[in-house]
Amino acid sequence: MTTKNKQQQIQRQISTGSKIERVHSGLILGIESSCDETSAAVVRGGREALSNVVASQLIHGDYGGVVPELASREHLRAIVPVVQQAMQQAGVAYSDLEAIAVTAGPGLAGALLVGLTFAKALAFGTELPLIGVNHLEGHIHAVLMHSEESFAEASPLLALVVSGGHTHLYLATKTPENTWHYRNVGKTLDDAAGEAYDKVAKLLGLPYPGGPWMDALAKHGDPKAVPFSFAQIKTKATGNTAPKLAREADDQTRRFDLSFSGIKTAVRRYVELHAMRERIDARARALQESGLAKGKPSDPATLTRALAYFEPETLNLIASFQASVTGYLTRTVFAATEHFGARGLLVSGGVAANSELRQRISAEAARRRLPVAFPSIALSTDNAAMIAAAAWPKLRAGQFAPETMEPTPQLRLG
Repeated sequence: MTTKNKQQQIQRQISTGSKIERVHSGLILGIESSCDETSAAVVRGGREALSNVVASQLIHGDYGGVVPELASREHLRAIVPVVQQAMQQAGVAYSDLEAIAVTAGPGLAGALLVGLTFAKALAFGTELPLIGVNHLEGHIHAVLMHSEESFAEASPLLALVVSGGHTHLYLATKTPENTWHYRNVGKTLDDAAGEAYDKVAKLLGLPYPGGPWMDALAKHGDPKAVPFSFAQIKTKATGNTAPKLAREADDQTRRFDLSFSGIKTAVRRYVELHAMRERIDARARALQESGLAKGKPSDPATLTRALAYFEPETLNLIASFQASVTGYLTRTVFAATEHFGARGLLVSGGVAANSELRQRISAEAARRRLPVAFPSIALSTDNAAMIAAAAWPKLRAGQFAPETMEPTPQLRLG
């Protein structure tokens, strides 16, 4: 049976009213390669991850950020062994699968192309349907795969996707077909929150990726030492649109956009005004020479050794930055949940692993008696389990990718 014939068979079963019964195993192989992680996973029924293999590209640490061409080359090296390992760990054969899912975008063009080309070839060779998944929807399903039952009667949900490449707010509503509809109600107008973390970390001489280091070090500084602030973002009104926008300011068209470039600039100015550059450069060299730059701040021994290189002024600056960013995100999120009447909150993406953000949002949600869910730490960063989970409702609805599907670096959700 060809891939096209299998897709047609599934769609006929949908039209006769048979839904979950039509799939025998519910097993989907997911492939993710949107940035600097090559990942493959096998997930059953959108919930149970039988495997989730992630190959991180450590080479980018030498450059202080992701180099797109190097990322593509590393994906080419890793894609075959990563998929093989995921299938072996899951203990399944290709004949056991119902479909193959792959990230179609957004992301780096070359990186996406590696994953999509491999997934297309694999789907053709195994005669399995191919499902294209939006990377941002994948992050949302990283939460839903373990929490969807808790939100069975809660609609709409507000979803915050916050990472190194994205900071978006979505109003998520479940459709009669048990798929999800998304409407973007807010986004960053410049840097993503995780990008701001990484850029400030680099400015202060911290190892890459900087987000985990900032989170760990912030606990050792005074969050009130440096008063940062965020400007309120207003919808621009020009010409004859102004009266209409004014009337709609409090209706369902209102947006909750964010901006993080200002605080990044404020940190740079603080460094310049307080003559910190020489100390920062010396610390960066010391962390490299000691080997601590290759370590993980989640390791207590590594963090304890690293703290010896940080004076109180830098620790206070880091703590103040984190308190300001997490406070800004928390205020914006709950303003949006209140405005749209959201009945639950999902927080996902790499920055969802940040301990202070989790604490702040959880505390405010508890105060408001609003259900909230985060992904596990392992599922916060890019991974293929979330791609396979997001593909499950699409498989049930018969939403398959056309043979002409190409990577879309600027793919939008909602």
